[in-house]
Amino acid sequence: MSLVCAVHQPQFLPWLGYFDKIDKSDVFVLLDNVQYKKNEWQNRNRIRTVDGWQWLTVPVKYHFGQKINEVEIDNSKDWRKKHWQALVTNYQKAPYFKQFHTFLEGVYTRQWQYLAEINIYLIERIVELLGINTAIKRASVLGVSGEKTTRLVNICLALGADTYLSGTGARDYLKEEEFSGQGIEVVFQEFQHPTYTQVFPGFELNMSIIDLLLNEGPGSLQILRGGI
Repeated sequence: MSLVCAVHQPQFLPWLGYFDKIDKSDVFVLLDNVQYKKNEWQNRNRIRTVDGWQWLTVPVKYHFGQKINEVEIDNSKDWRKKHWQALVTNYQKAPYFKQFHTFLEGVYTRQWQYLAEINIYLIERIVELLGINTAIKRASVLGVSGEKTTRLVNICLALGADTYLSGTGARDYLKEEEFSGQGIEVVFQEFQHPTYTQVFPGFELNMSIIDLLLNEGPGSLQILRGGI
């Protein structure tokens, strides 16, 4: 029986395609022990507003060369209050805001020290809320070495996976021959973004998964799968 593995850096409140990748895997590995990338998706994501969208950004104390799981949050800035106010302002009229109010408020009343800590917590909890049953593991505890493609191959081997699910953006640099040499098939994610009812008129693509959850609640997973 095939075992599908996918690997991705832990992002902050990721978009729908990230959770589609998790849903299509048997095991999903959070690549928390690679270099942090500034100004990408590891410490920020987008929510819907009446004017379109806005960033929710977690401020960090970053030094070049740090791994993701080493990056500390800059708690000298009151980012938690700012995030929570933005969510209340823009989603209080969303159909399922009350249902997820306790979960989200709990995130922002908790003190977080490391970026990876909040990212992984949110990913794991949202996977549960969506009803996805994929096993989630951290690369940092697998004891796997190697760089780039070799690291991914070694992760698959460590988990006994015979299929690697890759994002389409990796087509240009992924060395598929390294996978095939170990008997691992590479398949590329095909994700078409679904539309759903957002709290404001019009539709904005590529929002955080929170946008889908607060607007569609229990129907979120069905909508996510319908976008494939």
